[in-house]
Amino acid sequence: MSSAIVEDGIDLAARIARGELTARRAAEAAFERLERVESRIHAFLSVDREGALRRADELDRARARGETCGPLHGVPIALKANMCCEGLETNCASKILAGYRAPYTATFVERLLDAGANPIGATNMDEFAMGSSSENSAFGPTLNPWDLARTPGGSSSGSAAAVAAGVVPIALGSDTGGSVRQPAALCGIHGFKPTYGRVTRYGLIAFGSSLDQVSPFARSVRDIELVTHLMSGSDPRDSTCLDETRLETEDGDVKGLRVGIPAEHFGPGLPPDIRAACEAALETLEHLGATLVPVSLPHTHLAIPTYYVVATAEASSNLARFDGVRYGRRVEGSGSLQSMYAATREHGFGPEVKRRILLGTYVLSAGYYDAWYGRALKVRALLCADFDAAFEDVDVLVGPTSPEVAFRIGAKSDDPVAMYLSDVLTVPVSLAGLPAVSVPCGFVEENGTRLPVGLQITGPRRADARVLRVARAFEAATMFARALPPVHAGDVA
Repeated sequence: MSSAIVEDGIDLAARIARGELTARRAAEAAFERLERVESRIHAFLSVDREGALRRADELDRARARGETCGPLHGVPIALKANMCCEGLETNCASKILAGYRAPYTATFVERLLDAGANPIGATNMDEFAMGSSSENSAFGPTLNPWDLARTPGGSSSGSAAAVAAGVVPIALGSDTGGSVRQPAALCGIHGFKPTYGRVTRYGLIAFGSSLDQVSPFARSVRDIELVTHLMSGSDPRDSTCLDETRLETEDGDVKGLRVGIPAEHFGPGLPPDIRAACEAALETLEHLGATLVPVSLPHTHLAIPTYYVVATAEASSNLARFDGVRYGRRVEGSGSLQSMYAATREHGFGPEVKRRILLGTYVLSAGYYDAWYGRALKVRALLCADFDAAFEDVDVLVGPTSPEVAFRIGAKSDDPVAMYLSDVLTVPVSLAGLPAVSVPCGFVEENGTRLPVGLQITGPRRADARVLRVARAFEAATMFARALPPVHAGDVA
């Protein structure tokens, strides 16, 4: 029965709606799978077995009464630990929020609940979504189901690992600079960042407000499309939310589409085996009828420094609310209010969060604002202009998602800059607010270990359906997305 959880969410919901399976049994199967793999991969920070089974029973009773089943009726899902859901601990993988339970549910979670989804727990992540490997979690890292010595990527590490390991068919992450696309690539699953503003951020604990976007993981593109469709739509509680109703899926193939190949994404630093996998994927798209067109994004090399000015500035502002007064853990200081603030943050925040707050505070400080933050905004505009120019000639852009496969835990712990460069191919898309999906496109061998490679497909603003149309065509022509990591067979020690 546990194999049912490796099904697509759409198929699982359909079986429950037909009465072939109960929502309770689907939830039980998810917990059975979690019990087998969680001690090895550490994907979850909190699990709500009692609440999930209670909701499953409610869903089964609703079906028995003849009520209409939603498109995710009874489907177990997982939520990143920076997403508010009443009843679940929302700690952002930080000591400062340990034990915190939100008194409300995020709009995007409510929309999935209305569709019948059943959240089973909150997944591990880099603290406050700041990181690319999960090693910044205050509660220990998540491990990659393909090789337990390696990272699953970050910051949405637990959600990616939970889907890759077959615990749930669908999980939510948040993507600020690549935090869904990069772990999707390293775990061999699909991860989609919608156009900025398509999905409301109300109930997502903020890192970088002009960059954060709620984003789904799944094994299939059709699950990605469904979840994005359900979460999309305007929200009066989020002024940045686009006035769009739902995602309209595009039918058809890729014949006649112009696929841009950014020269900067295939530079000399790209490992030959990753290059080969991505070039083979491009040949597949060409065989399906797409036309490959060389393009240039000349300011790509400025994306990482620009991001780490803009994102840290926004983080400095957003994390100022964590002071030990209104919520979170408080550490008493030497008696003054200021010393209590300092002690709370010193003990509550990890090193990477402190580093980014300090950087952000510096670039916003008097005398440095124009030199750093003001200049970064100008470069961000240049990056956006690069994409605008490219999309005058092509319909989508395609290239590698990550410049490397899953790296070993600890390999970059002492080199923050090397860690930041893990997102060199995803950050430009985030700064421009564009839709992009990472799809599995092959494997490489490293010392006898088989590791997945991801292909990033990017479209113009609001062209989410076009991006997913290309992903669906590629998925249908290949079998990479259906490959299961060794943890499924229990042969990873």
